[in-house]
Amino acid sequence: MTDPVQERYARFARDEAPGRSALYAEWATGVADDEELRAVLRRVPETHRQPPLVFAVARLLGAPLAGYREFRSFVLTNAEAVVAECAARSLQTNEPLRLAALLPVLSEIDGPLALLELGASAGLCLYPDRYSYRYTGEDGRVRRALDPEDGPSAVVLHSRVTGELPALRMPRVVWRAGIDLAPLDAADDADRRWLRGLVWPGEAGRERRVEAALDIAAADPPLLVAGDAGERVEELAARAPADATLVITTPGVLVHIPRAARSALVARIRSLPARWVTIDPPGLLDGWAPPVEAATWPGFVVALDGRVRAAADPLGRWWEWRTGDRPEPS
Repeated sequence: MTDPVQERYARFARDEAPGRSALYAEWATGVADDEELRAVLRRVPETHRQPPLVFAVARLLGAPLAGYREFRSFVLTNAEAVVAECAARSLQTNEPLRLAALLPVLSEIDGPLALLELGASAGLCLYPDRYSYRYTGEDGRVRRALDPEDGPSAVVLHSRVTGELPALRMPRVVWRAGIDLAPLDAADDADRRWLRGLVWPGEAGRERRVEAALDIAAADPPLLVAGDAGERVEELAARAPADATLVITTPGVLVHIPRAARSALVARIRSLPARWVTIDPPGLLDGWAPPVEAATWPGFVVALDGRVRAAADPLGRWWEWRTGDRPEPS
């Protein structure tokens, strides 16, 4: 009989952690081979037992950044707290680096822009105009550098580009809003600690990037509302300035929504007078144009209104423009 927990953690150790976090690979391998620990995780709701979430919760509760033996001891000793906290938490990986992959698409949209992010967490992906970008080639040399109007940002997004480089420009954002089941406050110490805990051990520079982005969001907070995106997107979209182009973004959130609700949400987004920018696994949606072969597609799909624009790393570390259409920004 298959064990979904064992399969999930073995897959994470084999396919997701290598190259990002040797410690998380060790922990996941240990869980996959440990029936006693898996029994604890089976008490966690299925949608809340992803390895990065469980590991972040354990760290939040005090698990040391040490080998699997120490991790195992901590979880077994604190099983009740781990189960309860996992059930109350969700993955809110608020990675501003995703904007490095989305900027080429935002560059295609006439501004000024009103940004509305679904699954916004603390809203760190609502500031594409406040961050600096450094796009490098395969040789590591900078091919394009962009900075905000007032100079280089404390948040510098480095991303590797394969192939051609489309036209890029810094967007002008006049309104920022987001919906999340449990929005985080960039100025709140506890929320900041949770977001830092979602950074995987071994991801050099990411915690500093998130910390600097939190400072930017705390200084100029976006409008964040709590609730289900499908139920509140129309209400919040109606509050966007009429003289701005409304852009609804769903960077990495749709994969966490069950299929029926996801299809309904996408249909609702498409019904609104807005542009839709997303980055998703290739097999997640059926309506990519042109169609995407999930088995051979590298990374995630970056799309504008469902039209495929690029292949990209899920967190924006690299991307490849996948269209011959290179519109110059107006």
